[in-house]
Amino acid sequence: MNVTLRVDATPSATALHLRAWNENDAEALVEVYRDPTLRRWTSLRVENAEAAAEWLELQRRGWETGERLSFAVHEDHSGTGETRLAANVVMKRTGPGQESAEVGYWTAAHARGRGVAPRALEALTGWAFDAFGAEGLERLDLFHQVDNLASCRVAEKTGYRFHQILPARPPFPRDGHWHVRRADAPA
Repeated sequence: MNVTLRVDATPSATALHLRAWNENDAEALVEVYRDPTLRRWTSLRVENAEAAAEWLELQRRGWETGERLSFAVHEDHSGTGETRLAANVVMKRTGPGQESAEVGYWTAAHARGRGVAPRALEALTGWAFDAFGAEGLERLDLFHQVDNLASCRVAEKTGYRFHQILPARPPFPRDGHWHVRRADAPA
């Protein structure tokens, strides 16, 4: 499955291009992971070219199996087609025919606060329901630690309604929020 998604530019936001990760993203991935805020909220570390290659291979295998559909989100700042890595959005599935899947995301430090995560997550959400609704996908779940206020705002902006608090369990050291978006619910 070779999927590319596009989010058009608005007067206040750049265009976004979402596509499967590839080996050309390794250097930018290492750079993005130097951010201590990103490392605080993610469990995997990408500190060098070898770790980037391993992370990218995990994403490639995810597309191959259909269990981890991860998109590199690039911003087009210049309108020339040259882009910069801004985020990651992912849908995790346990297999075809499941009524639910999990979504997640992270945003590069340089792209935070400009609506990149909500716009990318909305693109992923629409695509997921369109692509897998006929297989029975009815619900997307989004989880984050209770103290990750930025993730909570992104969830709420994109129509993922708060469902409940979950007790701490690995890999989350603190209680978490569980947000839900249903296929028939508006954003």
